[in-house]
Amino acid sequence: METELTGPNPPASAIFYFLVFHLINPHSDPFGIPDWFPLQLGLALRSHHHSAIMAMRGNKIIQAKMVLLGDMGTGKTSLVLRFVKGQFHDYQESTIGAAFFTQVLSVNEATIKFDIWDTAGQERYHSLAPMYYRGAAAAVVVYDITSMDSFVRAKNWVLELQRQEKPNLIVFLVGNKADLEGKRQVGSQEGEDYAQENGLAFLETSAKTAQNVNELFYDIANQLAKIVPSRPGGMTLSNRRGSETGGRVFFCCSS
Repeated sequence: METELTGPNPPASAIFYFLVFHLINPHSDPFGIPDWFPLQLGLALRSHHHSAIMAMRGNKIIQAKMVLLGDMGTGKTSLVLRFVKGQFHDYQESTIGAAFFTQVLSVNEATIKFDIWDTAGQERYHSLAPMYYRGAAAAVVVYDITSMDSFVRAKNWVLELQRQEKPNLIVFLVGNKADLEGKRQVGSQEGEDYAQENGLAFLETSAKTAQNVNELFYDIANQLAKIVPSRPGGMTLSNRRGSETGGRVFFCCSS
């Protein structure tokens, strides 16, 4: 599953004015649509030319692979849907194999293009997981705060990631379903202590109420922006500032 903003193919004149608007308004929201643009045309321009806007401003454009791991029913898909689409469904079908999403965030002087792999939590798909976390720049290990079993399995995922010996891999331990406080089996302090002992970042979230969901992905984006000079696995720098070319920006393609 992939998300993208779509719209009609914009005419060249609209593209020109849209890019110029953002170039002469460097503090404007790069996702923003000027009031004088028709909505659908603005959506198309925002979708197709966000990278160009950020590049003109001298921003790094970083493509990063992220994987979500955890037991079935912990809410991995719900977290991604809340982040990418702002949606929550009380009943969410179990993921089969893996689902793929994309999303773009702007942080400081970088634009992070997330390629998000949401893996299936069923045991029969466990053997497929290395295919998805191999080469990732960030991993989110999710457990359900109302299920001690899911916390135990989350620890197993952490051990599996640690065996990969990737020092630059960003790993977040996430206790989801924080809205179900009355059914809690895993204490917040217990999760935080385990994360600290293993060098992980920690958050409790609720996909249902959106608690800490955006914070999770923005925290990851900020960390990715800081470590990009070392070019860790799972990340691609798609453009660079021209230090030897009079400040001109060179575009390239990456996959």
